[in-house]
Amino acid sequence: MTQKTEKIKVGLLTSSRADFGIYLPLLKKLYGDDGFNLSIIAFGTHLSRYHGYTLNQIEAQGFEVSHKIESLLLTDTRGSISSSVALTGLKFADFWNEHQDSFNVVFCLGDRFEMYAAVLAGVPFGIKFAHIHGGETTLGAIDNVYRHCISLASYWHFTSAQPFSERVAEIIGSDENVFNVGSISLENLLNMRLLSEEQFEEKFGIDLNIPSILITYHPETTGISKIKEQTKEMIDAFLSLAENYQLIITMPNTDTEGSFIREQYEARIKGNKRIFLKENFGTLGYFAAMKKAKLVLGNSSSGIIEAASFGKYVVNIGMRQEGRLGSQNLIHVDFSATEIVKTVINFATQSYQGDNVFDQGASSKKILEIIKTDCKNKGIDYNN
Repeated sequence: MTQKTEKIKVGLLTSSRADFGIYLPLLKKLYGDDGFNLSIIAFGTHLSRYHGYTLNQIEAQGFEVSHKIESLLLTDTRGSISSSVALTGLKFADFWNEHQDSFNVVFCLGDRFEMYAAVLAGVPFGIKFAHIHGGETTLGAIDNVYRHCISLASYWHFTSAQPFSERVAEIIGSDENVFNVGSISLENLLNMRLLSEEQFEEKFGIDLNIPSILITYHPETTGISKIKEQTKEMIDAFLSLAENYQLIITMPNTDTEGSFIREQYEARIKGNKRIFLKENFGTLGYFAAMKKAKLVLGNSSSGIIEAASFGKYVVNIGMRQEGRLGSQNLIHVDFSATEIVKTVINFATQSYQGDNVFDQGASSKKILEIIKTDCKNKGIDYNN
């Protein structure tokens, strides 16, 4: 008797431009493999007009979004973030109730509060989550709580470095189904055709041939009481740096009080012809800017993970990424305009020549091979 052949039913949770960019190599392999039936589940800032409605970026890449779940409040006070967690949980309680038998595996990524809510709502339904980028530490953000809870709720764990695998094993009390595969986002750098300087300027109105600093800064959610002082020092530094460099700034995400930083950008920076404020560039645009930039500044995880592969130094401001593993290109500075400017000027003239600790190669391929093997061992065959 011939065994029935089934496709592995995969769900993929994406809540923001950031996780979608990281997912891209995995998404492409899922779409190109007949053994999988993929459903993209979009929510969070993807559906927010205030944050650029990045659902369009998913569809522009040729991917079909199977499910769209609106659950995010527009404001970002502590109360609003807490309410958004509750609302996302309620929306996904209904979703998982309806789709509890629709997936053999559901990918989730990172440490966002909305991702945490979507995953936790699936626990009573026995959803088998595969968590990417677990085990990492960010002492300056409350994301640690969300990230580790997602790990506890997940069945598979795909980490970006061995110390993170060891941390996940410690959190869940076992090393079963914990795999160190490296960072899948680095595959983007090998396979993507980034925007050329001409294409970038045509699309965004920014000439990348002008010496530039690429900046992304998000609030320190464990130190919100200091946000006014921190933002002042940071913008003072930006204005000083703009005398010698073109600054390309992407806007902060929906973390607590991110809107305060946006307001200060608008009040103090908008109109400066040497500084460009952009909601987002998409993956092709953002990496094109990183490739041409003299240096990366701020506290974004993109600086931690990808910048080393571009040979760029990263001046990391404050504590948000404190405690996180990084390559030798990572330079930490405090919230001092003088220190920020001095450090940027020093390292902007240098190229980083070292390794990227997150680069292990073929990460997405490893993930899918593990999922295939495990599903087959549990009685689900697939088309190879």
